[in-house]
Amino acid sequence: MEENPLGKEKKESSQKEKSVGENSTERESSEKKNLVQRMREFFLSGKRLSIRRFFIQGALRRAEKSGNVKKIGVLKYKLESIDGVRSNILVRYIAKELFLYFLVCFLFFFVVFFVNQILLLAETILKQRVPIPSVIKLITYCLPAIIAQSAPFATLVGFLMCLGRMVTDNEILILRASGQRYSLILIPVLVMGILISIFSFIMNDYFLPLGTLNYNRMRTQIIHSNPAVQIESNSIKKMKNTSLVIGEARDTEVDDLVIFDKSAGEMRIIVAGKSSVEKSDVSGVLMELKMGNTTVFIVNRNDKSNYDVVKSDSMRLNMFESLITSSSQNVSPREMTSYDLHKRIEDLKKENELSKKQMNIYELEYHKKFSIPFGSIFFAILAFPLALVFGRRDGQTLGLIFGIIISVMYWAATILGQLFGLRGGYDGFWMMWGPNIFIGILGFLLYLRLRRK
Repeated sequence: MEENPLGKEKKESSQKEKSVGENSTERESSEKKNLVQRMREFFLSGKRLSIRRFFIQGALRRAEKSGNVKKIGVLKYKLESIDGVRSNILVRYIAKELFLYFLVCFLFFFVVFFVNQILLLAETILKQRVPIPSVIKLITYCLPAIIAQSAPFATLVGFLMCLGRMVTDNEILILRASGQRYSLILIPVLVMGILISIFSFIMNDYFLPLGTLNYNRMRTQIIHSNPAVQIESNSIKKMKNTSLVIGEARDTEVDDLVIFDKSAGEMRIIVAGKSSVEKSDVSGVLMELKMGNTTVFIVNRNDKSNYDVVKSDSMRLNMFESLITSSSQNVSPREMTSYDLHKRIEDLKKENELSKKQMNIYELEYHKKFSIPFGSIFFAILAFPLALVFGRRDGQTLGLIFGIIISVMYWAATILGQLFGLRGGYDGFWMMWGPNIFIGILGFLLYLRLRRK
């Protein structure tokens, strides 16, 4: 007999439908098993405590019926101890997850800022033929600034991803269903934020000034050993009251050179043809410019009609350290700790020699030493409700996206705050603490919305 091809096709299609159905049921069952397994692992540490709590509650009911006051007090104390142990287990679990996510995000931001720093050094240092060991030392001195800057952003992104993952995996739902309050989750979030802020503050307040001092000292040594590193073809070098306009440069030789020097009451303009850069053995002098076919214009700044012109076949000009780097007596605010900077501000206020705009530079740097490191606390306050409100579906991915967007906006706000504070003279406190205050208020409002649900 001949087989019916239609019947064979029906059998094959039914077998395919059956296999698809089996696969879907297996997938659903595996998902249920995974959820059950996570719930089992989550409460495994507190299983024995639950059994013991059940028997203690029974004994407590019997003691209350009999009116044994002493036994009632002992049993209530044991119940409180068990509840405390269970809470500690959950807090440690949440803190461990937060730390792991923070560590991963910290490495991510560290690499980003580290690569950016290398590119900046490559642009300004490597192309000036600086030895590799010196470049490595310069990078090492920049590490405290990179670490202090990475920690707050890693707190935001890491906490958002961690809490978002817990919401998506229904772990927060399980905690709430077991009678736990949001405060149980909020406590490790705040504690971790405070610890990260303290770590970041130590890096920013002690190691950053130390690294900046060593960085400037290393730069001075590099210039001493090879003054030509300051000379770059077709460029303008600004050094406090002096500006150099450089033409074509080859090693230590410069074809055209124009120097603008503003001193008290007068302006000097030096125009030179063929020039060369030489080392100097004189203390405090970075380099010596040997200029040929030189013309010097000396103009009275108060009376432009009063000027002198000097011409010479050759001329030597010493470039002092104070033109390029800060002297040991005038340490910049970035090179001070918060304690030293505070004392310096108080002394300047007593002397009353600086203008309000100049004083704002010191105050801006002082508030910056606190606002950026302790931004981790404000980021933690924001991350907790934001992840729980928006993390129901794919919370880990959304946490990463939200975290990066907010980090970029916060970074831009701090840059703008510094610009407005330095150039516009706006109050340093509000320019530095404004982004943190805004983030804290936003986090508090989201937390209130979360509590209403």
